[in-house]
Amino acid sequence: MVEEIPLPNGLVAEVWDRSRAIAADTTKVALLVRVKVTFKEEYFSNEEQLRLATKVFGPDVYYELKKERTFVPNRDVGRAFQSFLEEFKRDALPYISKEKFPAGFARSKYLDIQKHPYKYGLPARKGS
Repeated sequence: MVEEIPLPNGLVAEVWDRSRAIAADTTKVALLVRVKVTFKEEYFSNEEQLRLATKVFGPDVYYELKKERTFVPNRDVGRAFQSFLEEFKRDALPYISKEKFPAGFARSKYLDIQKHPYKYGLPARKGS
């Protein structure tokens, strides 16, 4: 982990460097940002939604953002990673810092279960 960024909405963004060598002179530069969102009853319309989301994902779900570039010359690895980090802080950080982000993200995971139950090993909804 390269950095932990406490957010005003109470969440924490973890910034990870997942870069790895590809060849003697090149690297795959990879940035991973993870934000843990704990499901809370107030994020959902009713208790059944919370129960289903928790059954599928557990008590927490992670927002993840990944940026990758392959075959970066070794001399440019630091600059490429820094560019990814600056883009994240400029473009995504304001979004995930919003007060409504945790609830919206939790609801989006629940809606994905509803729209695509087969992805989660659940039977299709009646009338689908």
